[in-house]
This record gives sequence, structure tokens and C-alpha cells, in this order.
Amino acid sequence: MATPVKVLIVDDSASVREAMSAILAEDPDIEVIGTASDPFVAARRMQERVPDVITLDVEMPRMDGITFLRKLMSQHPIPVVICSSLTEEGSETLMQALAAGAVEVILKPKMGTKQFLMETRVRICDAVKAAAAARLKRLPKGADGGGPPPKLNADVMVPPPVAGKAMARTTERVVCIGASTGGTESLRLVLQELPENCPGIVVVQHMPEKFTAAFARRLNGLCAVTVKEAEDGDPVLRGHALIAPGNRHLLLQRSGARYHVAIKDGPLVNRHRPSVDVLFRSAAQTAGANGVGIIMTGMGDDGARGLLEMREAGARTFAQDEETCVVFGMPKEAIRLGAAEKTVPLGAVPWEIMKAG
Repeated sequence: MATPVKVLIVDDSASVREAMSAILAEDPDIEVIGTASDPFVAARRMQERVPDVITLDVEMPRMDGITFLRKLMSQHPIPVVICSSLTEEGSETLMQALAAGAVEVILKPKMGTKQFLMETRVRICDAVKAAAAARLKRLPKGADGGGPPPKLNADVMVPPPVAGKAMARTTERVVCIGASTGGTESLRLVLQELPENCPGIVVVQHMPEKFTAAFARRLNGLCAVTVKEAEDGDPVLRGHALIAPGNRHLLLQRSGARYHVAIKDGPLVNRHRPSVDVLFRSAAQTAGANGVGIIMTGMGDDGARGLLEMREAGARTFAQDEETCVVFGMPKEAIRLGAAEKTVPLGAVPWEIMKAG
């Protein structure tokens, strides 16, 4: 039996500490070893027992979470999952947290529907386990008592592909990228290297609602390509990258020879919304041999089957290699299925995009 992931919860709210402890304690692969009301208390707890993962709030008394995170990453790197109440105004701060070394950002648990609580529990536990497997670099069950929701596949959003129905190879490529844990910085490195005339790009990065707009704005300010949070009906254009909005599925669609995206509600697919599998399957059906599928760092298997469908439809398909992944989960599963025609390091992804396009 594998050793449970040891977690320290750091949050100034007693009710959040209690809720987080209850959520994490229901997962047999996770052990809550302590809680702390601020970073100073957390430091004392860590002297007694070092956690595998820390869940960390941003706004706390005496020392804010970003300052604590930077100190931690420079002195004693430990995987950190930021757990915060996300708002449009606060999303820029959370971008700083990822830049400072946080592995993941998730929503704080709060009261809501049974479905919301179940989804929150799954996301928190998955984020903690993904963080435990993350490669770090030193810097300068739930409240309702029920079991986890069923793991749905892309069938709930897009019908299975029909052989021979994908679009034949033409001249215009469309690039579909899927990423999860560690993907925010990896995507930045890829998009920054692409020129203004690169093929149109559609991205699913697992991240919470109200966070993707700030993420897209940040990338848009750093890259030669135009980057924006996707809206329903947005066209896929050369020199543009569309980021799936948090908590909504993104599908590739075609009208004549032109591609556009559809933004849809729906259940979690492979425990995610947006789901990489949903994007990849829609690309297999609408782009066929005109597609390029790239699966990058992340825990789990979301996107692996969709990438296989893209390859079977004639698309070029690539997986990020283990050495450059923060978490080698999604690419590993895609490679195991034979979905990726080639495994490439992160630095070679922009070159492969331009070569294919």
C-alpha cells in the first residue's frame, strides 16, 4: 500500500481549515498532519513534521501567502496548492502565486449544491495528489458522505467519432493543446516562442473559473501572438491563441473552411471542466488531418483518448517528455495508448507547431 500524502493546511479561517480537513481526510491516499492559522504557525508545525504538500491561503494576518510561498520555495521547496476564494480582482495575485512556485490553484470549499460539493472534493484531492508528484525547482470523500462522482468521458459532450467523417487535409492547420498541473508556466514558455504568423491555437488548461481571463491577459502581454480567453463563436485565426474559460468546456467547430470555438456547460469529463478530451475529440471530428494535438504536463489521463482519436483521424500528435514535465501523468497515458506519434521536450514544442503548420 502506498504511503499517504502528508498535508499541512494553512488558512486563517477556522471553518475553512475544518472543511479542508474533512474533505482531505476522506481520501485514503491523503493524511492531514496538521493545520495552521498563518505562516508563522505553519513554520512551527513544519519543525515537528515536514508535509509532502501544503495547501495555502493568500490573504492571512502577519504574513501573506505569496510572501510565505516565496520564502518556502527559496529555502525549503515543498509543493504548494493555493486554496483561495477566486475573484476577477484577485486573479492577478494568484498569477503571482503560480510564478512564485505554486503547483496548482483551487477554489476554497464553500456551501453549495450537492454537485458543487462533490466536484470541489474531487478537485481538491486530485490537486493535492498531483502536487505531491510535482518536480520542484528552488527559486532565487466529502461533506455529503457520498462517494466520488462517476468519472465521465467525452461521450457526455461530443458523440464518439465516426470513421471516415473527419475533414480531409487542406492547407490550414489548427493546433489544440491540453495541459494541467504545471501547465501555466509551460504554456507561457511555448507561446512566447511562437511568431505572429503561427497556426491558430486552442488551449484547454485545467484551471478555475474567473482565473483564465487574467491568465490570458498575462500571456497576451508577453507573447507576439494574440492570446485571449475564448468566447462562444470566437474564430480560430493564425497568430491567435484561445484559452478555454474556467469551468466551461471548449469544442472546436467548423463552418465551411473556417474554424471557431463553442463554449458549453456540462458535467465534469475525466473529473475536469474544461476537459482536454472534449477539445481533442471535437478536433478529431472537425479538423481531422488538419489538426495538431499536443498533450503537456498534468496528472491523470484527461486528453489521452482524445489525442488517440486525433491521431486516428490523421492529425499530427505530440506528447511532452517526462524530463520537462512538472507531472508526467497525462503525457504518459497518451504515450501508453499510442496516441502520440512523437515525444518532445518542452523547448521543442514551438518548433513542432511551426513545422506542422
